[in-house]
Amino acid sequence: MKLEVEVISKEIIKPSSPTQDHLRHYQLSFLDQVSPMVYNPMVLFYSCDGTTQFNITTISKRLKKSLSDVLTHFYPLAGRINGNSFIDCNDEGIPYLEAKVKCKVVDVIHRPDPGELNHLVPFLLDDITNITFGVQLNVFDCGGIAIGACLSHQIADGLSFFTFLNCWAAIAREQAVSPNPQFISSELFPPKNISGFDPRIGIMKENIICKMFEFDGSVVENFRAKYADTQSFENEKRPTRVEALSAFIWSRYVAVTREQSGPQRTYAVIHAVNLRPKMEPPLPSDSFGNYYRITMTIPSLNTREHGLVKQVRDEIKKIDKDYVRKLQDGNEHLDFLKDSSYRVLMKGELVSFNITSLCRFPLYEADFGWGKPTWVGSPALTFKNLVVFIDTKNGDGIEAYVSLKVEDMTKFEADEELLAYVNKARVC
Repeated sequence: MKLEVEVISKEIIKPSSPTQDHLRHYQLSFLDQVSPMVYNPMVLFYSCDGTTQFNITTISKRLKKSLSDVLTHFYPLAGRINGNSFIDCNDEGIPYLEAKVKCKVVDVIHRPDPGELNHLVPFLLDDITNITFGVQLNVFDCGGIAIGACLSHQIADGLSFFTFLNCWAAIAREQAVSPNPQFISSELFPPKNISGFDPRIGIMKENIICKMFEFDGSVVENFRAKYADTQSFENEKRPTRVEALSAFIWSRYVAVTREQSGPQRTYAVIHAVNLRPKMEPPLPSDSFGNYYRITMTIPSLNTREHGLVKQVRDEIKKIDKDYVRKLQDGNEHLDFLKDSSYRVLMKGELVSFNITSLCRFPLYEADFGWGKPTWVGSPALTFKNLVVFIDTKNGDGIEAYVSLKVEDMTKFEADEELLAYVNKARVC
């Protein structure tokens, strides 16, 4: 459904205490420099139950006070980015918007339309500025609320985003916490001269549509069992939920687009991988920054789903301590990024299919004092051939946010084999 959203106020929230002088220059790392120049968005919905009603004035005061307090710990977020180089941690603060939404929370979460969720966050995702973070408190006709937030991908990945949100929530509900985010990414991955590589490459908003497809836990388990029952997995652990669903969705995408791609085109399946556990020693989850890299798997068009699962797993295994050591040098990886973007976007040799998973991330932990989220949703992102996996609230199923060209989506969402496994009750 189309959302009618009216912004009714806007202010700037500054840290409750000033940033110390020796922390005022926050250097971006090499991995920050090569991350997409977009905002990562998330919307957390909170429904009123039948017995209690939210006091919006109290909620807004609590959010603003706790946001001011948490920014003293996550001080770069209140600063301003200087080019693709560093953040001036000058405590200028972050935008805080309040908006009215002319519908009920249940109307949005019953059949979610990712493109409409973009109205619930404070920034256009591809309109990157020197502001790193923003919040929008949305108040629905039913009295329910949604907290929409955007964090610049120039400074942090998805896990950092949720670490921040959960620290903010803990402070809001007056839990005794002492956030200790680690801002050491530029020491581990020193910045480079990245001339010849454009971090904006691949960002699109014309002719792209995003839809959410929900797969119940039993369906995902069936995929795991099906792909494990093959010779290639004889001595292997069975496929993970993400491996299995990645292979299925890729197979349906290829099935509906192969004809137009032509025999000369090569498909590349790209997975984002969390580097924190791959480091020596492993980094704690509260290490703030862009600690992720990608693997590229080149399956043949004749590769069955279980074959792709095995190939992807083998590629991810290559991201080990030795890989990280080379990455810290940076030059070889920068050449790989330049070559890949040239082949995909300039020459059109590769059809890239990008998969990123937020599964098992702490999405549903953000209790600001009125309970955990009813639902957490992602607005539509500005990339084509992108799939984002998010756990369903019960943790068993997976919501797949699929961004494709409009003409490809028309075929994809009509694919009978796909529809046989999707939870049709939540298809928009």
